[in-house]
Amino acid sequence: MRPVAKNLIIVESPAKTRTLKKFLGRDWAVEASVGHIRDLPKKDMGLGEDYEPKYAVLASKKDVVRKLKEAAKKADRVFLAPDPDREGEAIAWHIAQVLGRDRADVHRVTFNEITKKAVLAALEHPTEIDLHLVDAQQARRVLDRLMGFKLSPLLWDKVRRGLSAGRVQSVALKMVCDRQAEIDAFVPVEYWVIGARLAAAQPPEFTARLHQLDGRKAEVGSADQAAAVARELSAGEYRVAAVERKESRQNPSPPFITSRLQQEAARRYGFSVKRTMALAQGLYEGRTIGERGQLGLITYMRTDSTRVSEEALVAVRATIAETYGADKLPEEPRRFRSKKGAQDAHEAIRPTYFDLPPERAAPFLESDELKLYRLIWDRFVASQMLPAVFDVTQADIERGRCRLRASGRVLRSSGFLAVYQEVVDKLEADEEDGTGQLPALAEGDVLRLVALDQEQKFTQPPAQYSEATLVKALEENGIGRPSTYAAILSTITEREYVARREGRLAPTPLGVLVNRLLQQGFTDILNEGYTALLEEELDKIEDGEMPWKQAVVEFDEKFTRDLATAAREMPNVKVDGVPLAGEVCPKCGSPLVMRFGRYGAFVGCSAYRREPPCDYTRDLEGPSGGAAAEPETEVAPCEKCGRPMALKRSRFGVFYGCTGYPECKNIRKIGPRAEPPRDTGVGCPECGKGSIHEKKSRRGKTFYSCSRFPDCKFALWNKPIAEPCPRCGNPLLTEKTTKKKGTVWLCPKEGCGYEIEAPEAVEA
Repeated sequence: MRPVAKNLIIVESPAKTRTLKKFLGRDWAVEASVGHIRDLPKKDMGLGEDYEPKYAVLASKKDVVRKLKEAAKKADRVFLAPDPDREGEAIAWHIAQVLGRDRADVHRVTFNEITKKAVLAALEHPTEIDLHLVDAQQARRVLDRLMGFKLSPLLWDKVRRGLSAGRVQSVALKMVCDRQAEIDAFVPVEYWVIGARLAAAQPPEFTARLHQLDGRKAEVGSADQAAAVARELSAGEYRVAAVERKESRQNPSPPFITSRLQQEAARRYGFSVKRTMALAQGLYEGRTIGERGQLGLITYMRTDSTRVSEEALVAVRATIAETYGADKLPEEPRRFRSKKGAQDAHEAIRPTYFDLPPERAAPFLESDELKLYRLIWDRFVASQMLPAVFDVTQADIERGRCRLRASGRVLRSSGFLAVYQEVVDKLEADEEDGTGQLPALAEGDVLRLVALDQEQKFTQPPAQYSEATLVKALEENGIGRPSTYAAILSTITEREYVARREGRLAPTPLGVLVNRLLQQGFTDILNEGYTALLEEELDKIEDGEMPWKQAVVEFDEKFTRDLATAAREMPNVKVDGVPLAGEVCPKCGSPLVMRFGRYGAFVGCSAYRREPPCDYTRDLEGPSGGAAAEPETEVAPCEKCGRPMALKRSRFGVFYGCTGYPECKNIRKIGPRAEPPRDTGVGCPECGKGSIHEKKSRRGKTFYSCSRFPDCKFALWNKPIAEPCPRCGNPLLTEKTTKKKGTVWLCPKEGCGYEIEAPEAVEA
């Protein structure tokens, strides 16, 4: 008979339990809370007098709580080891509250990496639960509940049921809409780039671009001006006026923090933020590496600190010396300064085992896991290598009143670039980076003109945000935290406020409307500055410098005033629609308006509530969008009763229906509404290369399949969730909603049968 374990350690993730059991002996029992076990109730606000939260055990976690209580009764000591951040500290506190244990035998332990040495060291030096961290998480939860519970119903009343608004998600939506407004209002300005292809006494030939005219910055704004300058440059002597040579050093970037990892994975591999975090979570919690068993391969992945432990610095320097040579190491380890306000208790994201380079780990990792692991490995190794050294030459060349400039940059020593180089967003890349090589030039040299080049260009509007650049903007504005970026992006896309188009984020008509209404009523709290201020206050609560209820009271006072005003003054779009300037109904001549139904935005007649009602509707994109016929064209009457046919819409697309409905139910199909597949951000578990896209069947039913179809035929009827099954280890779960059970997460693997109530969505 196996002896009863004397110690119990409770973690968040079931996947983590397998790794810890490998390190701990028979005296230890390891259980998982599977995330939060308590939260505010779903059916009401859940706040008592003075904003005191009324927590309840989640219905889906009653069995988990019962199991934890039974295990705790058998143990002499209980160690709470959820993740080392605000959410993890709050989970530990909730577990302690539910267990009802004396604080003397309940201990808090945290580890930044799941290695045997780190885990045993943490267990040897347990601490108490940090109530300041708990208060900070509690303040965030109460703030989000106040806004979500009060503001979302207002949108339901004024626009459409099912909408939501949140303290952070609404500001992220505002940023996407503001960027789109900049793009729409942008007026291109013409300019011309003029270059001269020149030859010196020795090759190679090189290009110098017009830099100055009469000592001032050259601005050529028309074809006539360009032609005049070209005539001046077409003849005469080109003479070198000045040559500057210098050495340029490019230092490596720091190891990854969460936001930088999300950005680089998006640029390099096209991973969504959600996908990146799911992959990183798996690498952190552990993967089976051959005979070595379950190993946590990276440090904790939610961090904004670039700090690295001394032990890791020693290990990576030894790896660099062995792999690339000791001459690639700086004399001292490189230490990076974290940004202001960073939670420096955590390390940067780095590998945990330096004898497991990507090449050795490759046989045990899925394709996307290996990509992310290699990215983290290369970035960390490169961060401790010598800088890259370039020889930079800049030459100014005169021809009359024109001064041209040529620059060249030649790599002399690769340094860290031998291992890693950041990917630059295509729309942010510099077209004229001067990476070419120049010949030997000296002041006074006379050059020969080979050819002239004139190119017309236009100034470009700012690019739409990608997931990577939006995360960067959120970070720069102090909005959100590493743990929230994925939830923010998921929320604004799942609510259909923002659509992904060719890797860019564009506001939908619904998103533009919701943002406009929110900005009219809540501009003082739903903006970048105030949201960043709240994040700073949460940091102060975490540091013990501010009572958590003070932040809540100050916010609620402003919010309550705004809410009352908005309830009175916000237009009722559900009833009146959104006017479309200059557009009238082709049937009755009344103004057309944009409305929002169950299946998205559409155009309808403003007279549909009048007597007699007008039921004209069409697709928002217009009849020429391929989904509907021209409404102005003659439409044949109903074949069954002879009454007129009207353009209608449903979840299956647009169609013509008889105006005699419900007496006559005749319809005339036009074709399914064309919608591009939507990326769910979940990787395909079958091929490991594609991602799962949301698509529509011929009958309009939603399904999910691999983006590499027909090469990969993996498909699901239910929405995929990037969480591994805790029972069988299947790499994903699926989400299903029924009237009987509500929304549940279940394992799609045949024979597993795992099912759990879906966690409440993050109120971002």
